[in-house]
Amino acid sequence: MQAHKVIVNDRMQQEYTYWRTEPVGKNFVAAFDPELTPREMLEMGVFGGKYMTDCQKEFPKAWFAKAKLSPEGYNPKLNYFGVKASKPLSYWRERDWIYADDPRGWFQWYCRYYMGRRCPDDERQIKRWAAMVRHVAQLKKACPAGDLTCRRRQRQALLHWAYDSRTL
Repeated sequence: MQAHKVIVNDRMQQEYTYWRTEPVGKNFVAAFDPELTPREMLEMGVFGGKYMTDCQKEFPKAWFAKAKLSPEGYNPKLNYFGVKASKPLSYWRERDWIYADDPRGWFQWYCRYYMGRRCPDDERQIKRWAAMVRHVAQLKKACPAGDLTCRRRQRQALLHWAYDSRTL
């Protein structure tokens, strides 16, 4: 694959440049096997629809054709499980959990990784993703199989990290 240069100009980044060096959706490190693509996540409803409302030019139009978005502000009713299950970006910034190149956080990193970008923060982000598996174990232990009303907040949180709790 020939590397592709991307220049980002949105509300959070101006003239940010990166390279896509891998094919879209391919060549992930073995330890990283998300169950959902960014497109699937956006269509299901994540982050109260607020995420990605001003940076759509960076990603394929198809990701946004059926995405549940709310440019006006966070709306938990747009989340797949209809509940709020995330902390505000300020919370993540206060703890220095935001990588400077991805000021929107993990999901922005995942979208760019999915599109073929590789960066110095990949290992840390993949470890953060892998740590969410503890919530899968908790759901399996606490909820009857197929009961999507059980622990909706925890299920939505898993969805924010590309885990599909509908299959549990």
